[in-house]
Amino acid sequence: MDVAIRAYEEVDEAQVVALWREVFPDAPARNEPRLAIRTKRDVQPELFLVALAGGRVVGTAMGGFDGHRGWLHLLAVDPRLRGRGIGAALVRRLEAALDALGCPKLNLQVRGDNRGVVGFYERLGYRVEDRVSLGKLLPSAPQGE
Repeated sequence: MDVAIRAYEEVDEAQVVALWREVFPDAPARNEPRLAIRTKRDVQPELFLVALAGGRVVGTAMGGFDGHRGWLHLLAVDPRLRGRGIGAALVRRLEAALDALGCPKLNLQVRGDNRGVVGFYERLGYRVEDRVSLGKLLPSAPQGE
């Protein structure tokens, strides 16, 4: 299967929204797909990648770099196409883009109920680190889990 990876374009919105709703069905309100897309388009849009096969969005990866550390968010691959290297290709492309920006380290978080994906990341060279993840919703965030 031929897969092309490129930066997100507005024409991709409906397909990205559909993919995320399928892959992340229990996402909290603050992760509403159209809101996430809109805010990412305003900040480092070149770090929002889509994978296309047959003209269809089959994967996404979103990254960010704050000048100190990079982050990987919303890696999603069509469940029917997993195991074909699409996710790995998206991660590697994002790593290269962040490296070109001078990013020294890339972090990601995995939800506790999605531990099965840890092996995927370990095969790509990531290691589970002894950290405690804390978070806080700010007043402007959509409320509700």
